[in-house]
This record gives sequence, structure tokens and C-alpha cells, in this order.
Amino acid sequence: MTYCVGIKLDAGLVFLSDSRTNAGLDAISTFRKMMIYEKPGDRFMVLLSAGNLSISQSVREVLQVEKIPGVDAAGQPRPTTIWNAESMFDAARVLGSAVRRVYDQDGPSLKAAGIDFNASMIFGGQIKGEAMRLFLVYSAGNFIEATRETPFFQVGESKYGKPILDRVITPATPLEQAAKCALVSMDSTLKSNLSVGLPLDLLVYERDRFASDKIVCIDEHNPYFHMIRATWGQRLRQVFESIDDPHWDQDPTADKGGGRPAHPLLVGGGRFEPMRKITHPGERII
Repeated sequence: MTYCVGIKLDAGLVFLSDSRTNAGLDAISTFRKMMIYEKPGDRFMVLLSAGNLSISQSVREVLQVEKIPGVDAAGQPRPTTIWNAESMFDAARVLGSAVRRVYDQDGPSLKAAGIDFNASMIFGGQIKGEAMRLFLVYSAGNFIEATRETPFFQVGESKYGKPILDRVITPATPLEQAAKCALVSMDSTLKSNLSVGLPLDLLVYERDRFASDKIVCIDEHNPYFHMIRATWGQRLRQVFESIDDPHWDQDPTADKGGGRPAHPLLVGGGRFEPMRKITHPGERII
């Protein structure tokens, strides 16, 4: 399994992926999940992949040469590729076509072997002349686009790292804070799921640059990620311990010497009491 996250902000894009693949307890390997497609000064695109490794590797290679029908400004036939697409939407269509091509080639054989065609991808970047865009591509080759209301996508083991993203990320979040949030999200996933593992690939893209020098591979010796792992766990415990314990007083308004609880757990009324079955001495239970 894997975990990847892509974030679209007003200031740029953030991409983060792990590198663990798991085909059983005795078949754990390291494969990079991030691929960069770049034409300096013209376009910068990033692909993150999760799911069946053979499928995602095939899609990455096919994507570089895949063509879909198109026409130029004069109405002449001009196949569209990721290298000449005039928008990220068209580039995402090329990616969808590459996914379907791999399905046509390998899908029947995988099905015969009892293996699902399982692949999901995050694809984002910027092409000169338009704004940055971010897409989530499914195994059927169809896709959806990030919006201001939903500025990030996750693939793979997403559930552990989603809460911090939901609470922190907005389009106005600065790039460095978003990168920090993504790393905390990854740390939460690493803590709870053994199928996700180091090293990590982190990339931060600044709007309208069409290039990036903020790319790093993070292993267990990386000092910043080591600090994140230690500090986040410690601060979480501090915040947890600072929250009042639940008060089970039958009369939460009564003064017990320590003062009236500010946030009583048990309140009067009994409106939502659970169903209970109480047996009495001598009662026969069938």
C-alpha cells in the first residue's frame, strides 16, 4: 500500500508520497511513487500513484508518449500529449487515456489471474498561460478536480492523515505551513499503518515558476522529519492532558468543593439514555 497527498493553494502546490510497496509480509520493497514531467519555462507537472505497482509504473511510462486526438488553431489535426497540451485539463485527459490503454493491454490478464485493476493517481501542475490545477484520477481513467472547498487529494491509506489536513489546510495556507501539515499527516499514517514507509518524496511548487528547487527525499535520518515525529507526538499528549477529564457527578450543578464543572458530561433529562435490561434475583433468563 502507500500514502500520497497533493495540496493546491493560492501560492502553489505541495506533493508528498511514501515509497513502500507491500505484497505480503515477506515482500516489502521500496519504489518511488512520485514522477515529475517538466519543460522549464513552459510546464511543470507532478504525478503521484497508488495501487498496483505494475499498473502505475506502466501508466507512468505510457504517459510520456500517449496521444489523444486534437486540432491546432488552424483546425489541422494535432495529437495532444502532455508535452504540447494547452491546459492541465487536456494533460489530465491524456493521463486518463494512458490509464485506459494499460487497462486494455493488461486488464484481461489481470482479471484471469484474479487481480483487480487497481490504480489511483494525483496529477497536478501548471502550464504556461493558465492557472495551477490539481486532479484525482481513478482506475477507469476518469478524474475530478480540486476546488477551493476541497483543496487537497489523498490516495492510498488516507484515513489516518486526513484529520490534520481537514483542520489546517485552506487555499490561503502558506506553502511552508502546508508542507509541514503534509509531513504531520504522513507521520500520523506511518504511526498507524505498517504498509506505509520511508523514504518520502516531498515537492513544493511555487505558482508561475514552471520549475522547482524544493524537492527532497526524506529518510529516517532527516533532522526536520525527525523533529516533526518527536514534537508532534509530544504536543498532542500535552494538548490531550490539558483537556478536562469527564465529570460523572449525578448532579453536575452541585458544588463538590472543587467548584461547579464548566463542561459537565452527565446532564439531566435522560433523553438519550441507552436501552438497558436489568435482571433481578431469581429472575429466569431464557
